Amino acid sequence: MSIINIFFGKLVEWILFPFRGMSPWVGMIVLSLVTGIFMLLVFRLTSNQKGIKSIKNKIKAHILELRLFQDNLKISLSSQGKILKCNLKYISCTMKPMLIMIIPLILILIQMNLWFGYKSFSPDQTAILKVKLKDNYNPVETDIILIPSSSAIIVETLPLRIEEEKEIDWRFSVKENGVHHFDLKIGGWTITKTVDATTSHLRKISTIKVRKNTLDQLFNPGEAPLLKDSPIKSIELTYPNESMNLFGWHIHWIIVYFALSVIFGFAFKGLFGVEI
Repeated sequence: MSIINIFFGKLVEWILFPFRGMSPWVGMIVLSLVTGIFMLLVFRLTSNQKGIKSIKNKIKAHILELRLFQDNLKISLSSQGKILKCNLKYISCTMKPMLIMIIPLILILIQMNLWFGYKSFSPDQTAILKVKLKDNYNPVETDIILIPSSSAIIVETLPLRIEEEKEIDWRFSVKENGVHHFDLKIGGWTITKTVDATTSHLRKISTIKVRKNTLDQLFNPGEAPLLKDSPIKSIELTYPNESMNLFGWHIHWIIVYFALSVIFGFAFKGLFGVEI
């Protein structure tokens, strides 16, 4: 899993690297363009292009038949049945490329969430640090020390210990821009969690550090995992959510990504000779 995360992490980072100082829209457009072209190439290589073209022509013919004989109930019903049958055949022709594309797309989306899903902390903004312990640890009885890396981070509360959730929380604020970190000392372990308060327009932000586990690592690849023997299951920071600002209209990044990818896909299908 680490190899997969490294590969897709480096892939997205390499694509976005030249645009880190620009608006997130620039990076989003570039990634959507690359994805649109990738989907076209996969669709062309793995789908039955001749079959899709034939089915589409049949659907057009049946639609024309439906319009010409709309007053004839028998022919209209027959045409609708043929259109439905052709649509089912079309779906079966597109199923193979869709199944091939779905896995790399999910892995890319997971990586993109690190770049577009959250905002870095701004000065004087408060947030919560959440530490989840393993099931055999009681947060009320467990000794744990939180140490900020510098005076730029102010821990504002004593630890809140939630026994039912196996969780210990602190509220903190960031006073200066930059990359900071917390050190957590527990049971002979010292574990570090990064705190991002940079001013970069486009930056990779990891909200949570998880234990070494296949699924946990797959969906949270932003940082090196905690060792299995660690008493901590996860360390999470409550970063504010980010959105794409389109003339004052805030849209979730994943909607923008899919919309742009589809637009680019249809825009370039003729250039690549792909029948969709």
